[in-house]
Amino acid sequence: MFSYSLGDDAELRLLEEAHVGELYRLTDANRAHLRQWLPWVDDTRSVEDTRCFVRVATQQFASNQGYECGIWWRGQLVGTIGNHRIDWRNGSTSIGYWLGEAYQGRGLMTRACRALVDHAFRTLRLHRVEIRAATGNLRSRAIPQRLGFREEGILRDGEWLYDHYVDLVVYGRLSSD
Repeated sequence: MFSYSLGDDAELRLLEEAHVGELYRLTDANRAHLRQWLPWVDDTRSVEDTRCFVRVATQQFASNQGYECGIWWRGQLVGTIGNHRIDWRNGSTSIGYWLGEAYQGRGLMTRACRALVDHAFRTLRLHRVEIRAATGNLRSRAIPQRLGFREEGILRDGEWLYDHYVDLVVYGRLSSD
C-alpha cells in the first residue's frame, strides 16, 4: 500500500475498498460544507456511490492515469486529494482536493498538495500541474498561491454547481518554476 508521511501525525494513503465506509461517513458528515464548492456531493448518496468512486480511482491508479489518496490525521480520515488525470503526452495533471470542515486551518491540505506537486515533478517527471478553484472559494485558492502557482486566468462560468455556474480561477505551476 502506498503511504506518504506529511509529518505531524499526518499521511497520505491510496484510497482502497477498505476505506469506503469511513470515506462515506466523512462525506456525509460534511455534506453542507462540501456542497458549497463541489458539484459531486449530491451524487454521493450511499456507501455504494463511494465504493464506485474508489473502484474508479483504483482502476485509474492501475492504468497509470493518476491516483486518489485519503488524507489521514492522527489515524483518522479527514479528506482526499488526487490527480484528476495524468496527460502523459503533454506531461501534465491537475489536482483536486477537499477536507472535512473541522480539519481546516491546520496546514494539512497545503502539505498534501506540496507532496503531490513534488511527486508530479520529481517522481513522475511531469512538466505542468494545474489547480482550479471557484473564484469565491478563498480557502482553496490560498493553497496554490502558497505553493508558488501562478494565477493564469479565469474560466467564466467554468463549472455547473447544482443550480448555477461559477467562475474558476486556473493556477499553474511548471517543473521549471
